[in-house]
Amino acid sequence: MDQQPPAGRGVPEGGEAVPRCYRHPDRETGISCTRCERPICTECMVSASVGFQCPDCVRQGSGTGHHPAANRPRTLAGGTMAADPRLITKILLGINLVVFVVVAAAPESLLNDLVLLGRAWDPTPPPGSIEGIAEGQWYRLVTSMFLHQEVWHIGFNMLGLWWLGGPLEAALGRVRYLALYLLSGLAGSALTYLIAAPNQPSLGASGAIFGLLGATAVLMRRMNYDMRPVLILLALNLVFTFTMGGIAWEAHVGGLVAGVLIAIGLVHAPREHRTAVQAGACALVLLASVAIIAARTMSLS
Repeated sequence: MDQQPPAGRGVPEGGEAVPRCYRHPDRETGISCTRCERPICTECMVSASVGFQCPDCVRQGSGTGHHPAANRPRTLAGGTMAADPRLITKILLGINLVVFVVVAAAPESLLNDLVLLGRAWDPTPPPGSIEGIAEGQWYRLVTSMFLHQEVWHIGFNMLGLWWLGGPLEAALGRVRYLALYLLSGLAGSALTYLIAAPNQPSLGASGAIFGLLGATAVLMRRMNYDMRPVLILLALNLVFTFTMGGIAWEAHVGGLVAGVLIAIGLVHAPREHRTAVQAGACALVLLASVAIIAARTMSLS
């Protein structure tokens, strides 16, 4: 670390001018900011983890030589703490509600255009007017995740989204939480596309909600919480899934498995390789979903 020259020393040997503080030009100094390297006097220097910093760099950063974001509070999964820990949950809930209202007010053709459908089917009337995923309408895998037809259906799903989503968003951070929701929903759609009858329509956010449920179980296990409440809730939901008619159990199972796998990667990733492990877990679920979709499409073509 540079030391301040003796008082009264204006021009060192060699004739070069002694640096002067950039904030106090009348003061000579041998100390420089470790970040911007501008000369600073003893009045302006601020102690940092290594050397000293100038007041401008301290205001821009944290006073430790790092970017301001480096010292922001982090969630359990390494995400940035947000002022509103339910923002993404509110946005997802709002999208689902808006789509529900729009579809309810629109002609039935809009519902038919957005629902998950594996292959073209012939509604009456008119025959042959609808095509499915196998014909290239890939968007149905995503639009069906935000689609509901009955009030009780959207009511149960949105209650689940609110109860499960808020704590998960706070624990994971916004980006990781959004990835969990969307990938779980996509995995549920992919498994439904693979197993269900090609002409059987399917819709609902249940795949994504089951993904949140599975992630909640993983998170509670990671934090050593009492697992009984979430296990009971999971068991009840699985009972309803396989005993009630008209439920696409494939979406529930696909979303649940994806949510568990993603959550394991998010909350158990080692700190030194956190980003790589978390991205890898999400990529694994995405690639598996794409492979399932591609294989099913080839079999139906």
